[in-house]
Amino acid sequence: MLTISLVLLVEHTTGSYGTAGAVAAVTGVSMALCAPRAGRLADRYGQRTVLLPGVVLHSASVAGLIALALAQTPVWALLAAAVPAGATVPQIGPMVRARWAAALQGAHPSLVTTAAAFESVTDEFTFVIGPVLATALCTGVHPAAGLCAEGALTLAGGILFAAQRNTTSVPQRMATGTRTDHPTALSVPGVRALAAAFLGIGTVFGGMQVSLAAFAHEIGRPGISGLLYGVFAAGNMLAGVVYGAISWGRGPRIRLLGSYVALALACAPLWAAHTVPALGSLGLVTGLCVAPALITGYTLVDALVPSAIRTETFTWMTGSVAFGQAVAVTAAGVLTDRFGSHVGFTVPLAGTAVALGVLVVMRGRLVTRTRPVTAAGVIGHRRPVVVD
Repeated sequence: MLTISLVLLVEHTTGSYGTAGAVAAVTGVSMALCAPRAGRLADRYGQRTVLLPGVVLHSASVAGLIALALAQTPVWALLAAAVPAGATVPQIGPMVRARWAAALQGAHPSLVTTAAAFESVTDEFTFVIGPVLATALCTGVHPAAGLCAEGALTLAGGILFAAQRNTTSVPQRMATGTRTDHPTALSVPGVRALAAAFLGIGTVFGGMQVSLAAFAHEIGRPGISGLLYGVFAAGNMLAGVVYGAISWGRGPRIRLLGSYVALALACAPLWAAHTVPALGSLGLVTGLCVAPALITGYTLVDALVPSAIRTETFTWMTGSVAFGQAVAVTAAGVLTDRFGSHVGFTVPLAGTAVALGVLVVMRGRLVTRTRPVTAAGVIGHRRPVVVD
């Protein structure tokens, strides 16, 4: 709800999708830069310790941003206020995925894939409901109503999630009793390849949000943008259900490459759609291609990184999506202001095409490495040996 509500509010107060996209982009960049640090702190000190102050600060930041927008303050003030609003976005999704990974440690890979698909489906349910609710509130109640609801729901949901202590894993500091420094997530080569893939997925989300809103405005039906984006997210959710129910014979690297090729191809004809049915149909197909790429990427995260940096790694993925979304809403906003919504739809195509090229080049880093195991010494053994 955050990005689309922000775009609709700022466009209402400034009259420019370019300005609205820039403000929304600042929140995305700020989140992308701060989310991994929050994930690292959660791995070390516990999720509750990081989450509770985060949701309070986020709600307060959103309230300040609303006040500045309604007061029609200069653009620089909106951009400055967008920084804390994005930096404090609670990383509940990565935290939930880290809990799933801890609960299923040692389980069969197909069960891990199913859990990742289940989590993706619940995420996409919010992507179905969120844009529709935000658009309805912004266009039918008040331009700031969407952001008000986002802040309130984030605060309530964050507090309720933090109260669920029975599923949280033991923080690394508590588990060892001492401060333990672990390598950062980006030191794992495969994580960098996945980050590039998730950047491209972020451009799909950001480009679709701005371009769909602009398209609905052009045809004189602003309320339909939430419905169109809901159809896109519904396709994503439906694909997640099907994908998680299948026991795949192919490895996750091949599945990721195949699903990403399909996503890039699905984005190709979006710019040529000029009617609601055509755009809805193409959006549905695009959504169907997003979930497999996301789910497989999250499955690879669990296989590539140690548990000590799992939450941090998941936040890098979320941050990559946010950064890609930020770039996309900025680019799509500028293109839409100058050339119309149909040109804005080229942003998802460009983002996925570039990310696909990077992913193909770096595909060799997505192979799960067997961790070395030290054989314990017994009487008569000369010394422990490392077996790779």
